[in-house]
Amino acid sequence: MTDLREQPEWSRAADSRVTLERLLSVVGPGALELDTAPAGLAVPVGGVGVLDALDPETRHGVLLLAVGVDPGSAQALDVLRRAGAAGATGVVFGPDRPGGAAAALRPAAEQSGTAVLFRTAWCPWDQLVGVLRSGLASAGAPPVPGVPGPALGDLDGLADAVAALVGGSVTIEDTESRVLAHSSTEENVDEMRRLTILGRRVPPWRVAAMREAGLFRALWTTDDVLHRRARGDDPERLVCAVRSGGEVLGSLWVAAIAGRPLAPNAAEALRAASRAAAAHLLHHRTRGGDSRLVEDAARALLEERGSAELLADRMALPAREPCAVLAVGLGDRGPQGAPAEDPTRLYGLLGLHCAGFGHRAVVVPAGGRALVLVGALERDLEAAREQVTKLGGSLAAQLAAATGGRVRVGLGEAVPSLAAAAGSRREAEQALRALQGAADGRSVARVADVADAIGVLQVVEALRDVRLPPGTSVERLAASDAEQGGSLVETLRAYLDHFGDVSAAARSLSLHPNSLRYRLGRITKVSGLDLDSPDARLLAQLQLRLRRRADDDAGPEAGTSGRP
Repeated sequence: MTDLREQPEWSRAADSRVTLERLLSVVGPGALELDTAPAGLAVPVGGVGVLDALDPETRHGVLLLAVGVDPGSAQALDVLRRAGAAGATGVVFGPDRPGGAAAALRPAAEQSGTAVLFRTAWCPWDQLVGVLRSGLASAGAPPVPGVPGPALGDLDGLADAVAALVGGSVTIEDTESRVLAHSSTEENVDEMRRLTILGRRVPPWRVAAMREAGLFRALWTTDDVLHRRARGDDPERLVCAVRSGGEVLGSLWVAAIAGRPLAPNAAEALRAASRAAAAHLLHHRTRGGDSRLVEDAARALLEERGSAELLADRMALPAREPCAVLAVGLGDRGPQGAPAEDPTRLYGLLGLHCAGFGHRAVVVPAGGRALVLVGALERDLEAAREQVTKLGGSLAAQLAAATGGRVRVGLGEAVPSLAAAAGSRREAEQALRALQGAADGRSVARVADVADAIGVLQVVEALRDVRLPPGTSVERLAASDAEQGGSLVETLRAYLDHFGDVSAAARSLSLHPNSLRYRLGRITKVSGLDLDSPDARLLAQLQLRLRRRADDDAGPEAGTSGRP
């Protein structure tokens, strides 16, 4: 392991005043347990690294995660000594067993001056990487410059390297058979590889066949390489699972290229590559666009408490190019207020649909709806606006078809940079709220399209704390409904919403027009409301809107609002 303590860029990183003590206080005891710190807790932490078996070089000042290293083994002592020689701040091992490895590691830690920590059993490696990096950012650590050469997490580069070792084409897949990366070998590509790469996942019928044959059960329960001989036009294949400790992260697949056998040591090379791939997949999972870190960074930015630069770094997006926010209402709600469709599935559909349009996007769940931040749009704002319009219309149509429910999409305007995304979010949410309260069949709108509806909502919002005199017409109707179990308030709302059109209001309530006329007579008698008075109708409509807003705020369990 190269000693990098003399390199000035790492010295600058290590000079960050984020100390080990500060990092541990931010992260908390749920993720890490400190065993020994020979140099004290005031030592600086300049970054987090994952041990890479193919490239054991360690940066000065990092906290090194010894993924896959048994803390009770001779390898653990070697890793600790090497980390000390490279100037690492500390080494994190997997959970220690009672009466286990800690005592044996302490002498080596004292000699090297390197802290020893243990990951808790309930915090998996990929989550720990994210927790530590978030902790460093929260504590104010600057980003650490990268080193020359292939970066940790470069899965395409890893796939090319493995392809060169095994003499075949390679795909790296996650546990759901989605393609994370593939080698650049394209000569004589077999049909299955072509379909898999183009679709960015193994075709569903192929996955079903492999599952039925027991392939995945065998793959996820062995550390060995599985081999399948060539069958007609389907070439020879090898596959090996990628693990971190006891967790399966994904798999490496090798297919022979037509007319060329795999290397004689292909299985051995693939087995070694799978061990090295663990660090890359962990890095990819915690730094990739679909990680929880990205979602958290996007949420903070949209709530005006986050950094555009941090999100740009995590999404690999330019911070100073146009972006926009779409607010998506995830289908109609059921009778108990629950979404008609599983939100988790819808969030996934949203992300996939945006990717299908060629957009980099992050989906942020927001309590029964989703905010979709779409970045790297056309530099011309008018062209970016058209992109957002097209994407919103397609999202509404495709998600409605996929779920069988109605989907509404509020469009925020395209803004020049990520720093202005919160403004686009406010517009998108205003438009969505107006759409959800509208009686027409529109599914997609901007603020300008529903300005009148938004204006009414703002007026109602401003009147929420106005105390009206007791005994208004609507208040008397509500008291009657509560006492007799009637529906006079609902009837009046339908009548006013349909501008006094008895036939239309009756249809909306599934009533005969004569039944509606009878109820209107009851409304007049019980409340004293003069339906011919513009002022009385206006006040009644405002009160009905206030009641609906209060009920929405109280939730489905609140029943009829007690507000006037």
